[in-house]
Amino acid sequence: MKRAPHPILCVLLCWSGLHTLPALAQEAAAVSPGPAAVAPTAQTEPVAPTPSQPEAAVAASGEMGILRRELEDARQELSQLKSEIRAQLTTQSALQGWQEPWIEQKQKLKFFVIDGYFRVRPELFHQLNLGRAVDASGYTLYPTYEAKAQGKTFAGLNMRLRLAPTFNISERIRVHMLVDALDNVMFGSTPDYAFSRNEANGYAWDRDVFGLFSNSQAPLNSGVNSLSSSLALKHVWGEVSTPVGALYFGRMPSHWGLGMLRNDGGCLDCNLGDTVDRLLFVVEPFSGWYVAPFFEMNVSGVLSSTDVGSGQPMGLSSKDSSYTIGAVFARKDTESQRKAKLAEGNALWNYGLHFSYRNQRYEAADYYNAPFLEGGGSGGFVPRKGQLFIPDIWVKYERPQFRMELEAAAVFGSIDNRATTLADANVPGRNQPLKVVQFGAVLQGEYLFYKGDLSVKAEIGFASGDKAPGFGNYPRRKVAGANNNTQPGDMDGPQYACQDTGGCTDNSIRNFRFNRDYVVDMILFREILGGVTDALYLKPSVKYRIVDGLDVFGSFIYSRAIYGQSTPSSVAGNNGKVTGNAGLGIELNVGARYESEGGFYMQLAWGILFPLAGFNDLSSGGTQKAKAANALRGAMGIRF
Repeated sequence: MKRAPHPILCVLLCWSGLHTLPALAQEAAAVSPGPAAVAPTAQTEPVAPTPSQPEAAVAASGEMGILRRELEDARQELSQLKSEIRAQLTTQSALQGWQEPWIEQKQKLKFFVIDGYFRVRPELFHQLNLGRAVDASGYTLYPTYEAKAQGKTFAGLNMRLRLAPTFNISERIRVHMLVDALDNVMFGSTPDYAFSRNEANGYAWDRDVFGLFSNSQAPLNSGVNSLSSSLALKHVWGEVSTPVGALYFGRMPSHWGLGMLRNDGGCLDCNLGDTVDRLLFVVEPFSGWYVAPFFEMNVSGVLSSTDVGSGQPMGLSSKDSSYTIGAVFARKDTESQRKAKLAEGNALWNYGLHFSYRNQRYEAADYYNAPFLEGGGSGGFVPRKGQLFIPDIWVKYERPQFRMELEAAAVFGSIDNRATTLADANVPGRNQPLKVVQFGAVLQGEYLFYKGDLSVKAEIGFASGDKAPGFGNYPRRKVAGANNNTQPGDMDGPQYACQDTGGCTDNSIRNFRFNRDYVVDMILFREILGGVTDALYLKPSVKYRIVDGLDVFGSFIYSRAIYGQSTPSSVAGNNGKVTGNAGLGIELNVGARYESEGGFYMQLAWGILFPLAGFNDLSSGGTQKAKAANALRGAMGIRF
């Protein structure tokens, strides 16, 4: 396969070409001096001589036309060479954490480059509890502060400033960072008078007693007026290009495929994002083909204090860590290559496999609930003996007016001991083994009409379920059932059922969970359920570009549970058999979006959810039908 020229050679050729063009222009000026010697545009033709011009002037004018055409040809060749250089440099610097979009090289290297955005989002929710009361364990579908569980209307504004700086140490060495400031902070959440007095000790630091007189907002101070600080350094990783590949190391985003399982949270409306502590090496054996082995440390376990020894923390045991090893095998075009192929009317195939193996032999019992206590806060090491195998395939076929994309993943594994404390590690009723068998997939298809102004899209998503009551997005939830097992009607909780006096009636965890930043809708999965799990959904959508920068869009989402026993409608019959309705809801989302060339954008969207019988309350023997929910979301911001 023919390879693009080496970047160093390309840079030298480009430098040579830039110095040749002025020489050609000077030669042209020498032939025909005066105003006519100004370099013409590509459309300028040589001026035809008049009969009164001497023959020498005619010859000079002809030579001038030839030189001008040669100059224009040289310019076009140089422009094409520059494009090839940028494409090659982009390829060599690609796969940055396997995230989209792939970062292109700048024509001129700058030491400090910063990207990011600032956003403000007004939101209003109505009846996200669907009119239901609390379940048997005392939980509601959506959090409420009011005494009545059916608190109906919630509103607020939140903001975020995201900074993504890059330090270009050289053409081959870079440091990347991601910093969030005022991350999803609500307007009015830190008034200056709040958390500033201690009346129990007989003194007050603030001037006012009533919040009515508060005129200012205080900076976020973790542990004083907020759970987090004003600034959060989320990512920092290094990139080094070598003759054989690219090395990445540090705390970096993780993204693959459509973002169904691994999502970096890079979209303008995302809230979370996956962050990993990783070593990654990317090799390109053939143009467009990538092999990327990696190592991730997921859990380090008990650490020493920083005020002993050399002043740096160290892992006190090699038993309690959880790590992941894996590799990515992919055929993928860079964004510039993709655009070039589509512009020429060609089709492209991109595909790959992301495979990882995760292991944990022991787990420090309850360490991460109290990591700063003397002695590490650990109640001992539970022999977890857990392992997971996670294959994830991605395929995309694209033509100028058509795209089809698929991501499918599975999670297989086992946990030999489910105990959460050292005391339970050897108790027969609390240390049973568990199995993990999960599947999930997303298929998208899109067709463009009217020169791309109209986009019609269809999406189907599947996440395997579990017959245990509750959906399983919050498996650590404490529920009211015996031995902390969920019971019919529960909205969420653990997806296995074991008895302290015996074995397990359900020893498998089968519900696959989509990444929470994979946004499907506005209400059901995003707000009420907290993500796609134990569900099948179908989503046709349409988007129309009225003028450049102004779009209107709409989508229809039908969803149902894989098992009716998982829904809040589930009940136990007289024979002990659990039944429930699998229908979840029909949701309609519509909105409009405007984005200027300067980076300013605005969006307004409205959604309504019509819940189906899966959310009916049948716990008291009657039928209480769930009520419709509404959401109004706005957004405005500046990208840079």
